[in-house]
Amino acid sequence: MSSLPLKGITVVSLEHAIAAPFCTRQLADLGARVIKVERPGSGDFARGYDERVKGLASHFVWTNRSKESITLDLKQPEAAAVLAKLVAQADVLVQNLAPGAAARMGLSHAALSQEHPRLIVCDISGYGDDPAAPGPFRDKKAYDLLIQSESGFLSITGTPDEPAKAGCSIADIAAGMYAYTNILAALLERAQTGQGKRIDVSMLESMAEWMSYPLYYAFEGATPPPRAGAAHATIYPYGPFPAGDGKSVMLGLQNEREWALFCSQVLQQPDLAASPDFASNSRRVQNRQALRALIVEAFSTLTAQQVVDRLEAAQIANARINDMHDLWEHDQLKARSRWVDVDTPAGPVPALLPPGLTGHGDVRMDPVPALGEHTESILAQLGYSAPDIAALREHKAI
Repeated sequence: MSSLPLKGITVVSLEHAIAAPFCTRQLADLGARVIKVERPGSGDFARGYDERVKGLASHFVWTNRSKESITLDLKQPEAAAVLAKLVAQADVLVQNLAPGAAARMGLSHAALSQEHPRLIVCDISGYGDDPAAPGPFRDKKAYDLLIQSESGFLSITGTPDEPAKAGCSIADIAAGMYAYTNILAALLERAQTGQGKRIDVSMLESMAEWMSYPLYYAFEGATPPPRAGAAHATIYPYGPFPAGDGKSVMLGLQNEREWALFCSQVLQQPDLAASPDFASNSRRVQNRQALRALIVEAFSTLTAQQVVDRLEAAQIANARINDMHDLWEHDQLKARSRWVDVDTPAGPVPALLPPGLTGHGDVRMDPVPALGEHTESILAQLGYSAPDIAALREHKAI
């Protein structure tokens, strides 16, 4: 653990829900000390989303391991003074409060940078929170599904008859990832310049970047990609196909060489490769219903495993259509030893090693904190005595 790249970096985070907690958890994975500031009594409201992990919330367990939790009622002057001491010792301040809320508490980069020139301040919001260019949407509430909708994601996801949201918090994840990478870049920049900076991450802008392929596909008024269910909207055949045993197989072709192999070895209809109706990807997309009927007919006499065997022999990409129970038991994750146990207030639970890291020594996998678990230890490190801490509790500042 002594070699973790962010060892010695302290992050203070006023965070809730997913975007900021996911960002800071990844900083903690790499060795940063992350101090999570929560409201007394309730804490991060994601703690109450559900009770699926031994009574704890699934979102919270996912995004909050390896952190320290301190409770502060920031409406109380004594609590604000504690936060000021924390910030004075921090390398990074992260917040995803409502737009303008952090600034009103004196926690903007502009307010902090003169006294703390090395401090990196990362603000995460739905639509961006730049005082110089606020935009008409700055103060709108921005939840994950709302940003999926506003960014156009729903327009290309679902069936032709009905849009569908992503099954996970994709807009929050996108913003959290851009916050994480921007903070890493700012730390590298600070090592050269000695100066911190402000990072302004917008969920809308993060999702708009991830939407760039369909954006360019619809360039200059061209027809956008259609909603195509679990199939690819603009490459065909690429999606799920039923076999004769009632199971489905996911497969995907990328080029004309694979199309010829698919016809000869999988469909066992080599002449189909030369059909004018299917002679290019654009033609196959245009005639996808006719081609789908041919594929379904060819698969109707085969089991799903037989289809997979043919696809493997032809080196055509394919996958099983797994559910969450299948993923828990995935042979590849087990073979690569990707699961480790982390502690929680309810006992140990399995957690995935972060992608890209190859072993336990490369990452922190410390407990998920109980609400306010580290309040007293953090205050003691800041120089507060036991009577001081008791007074803070009496005044409901912590």
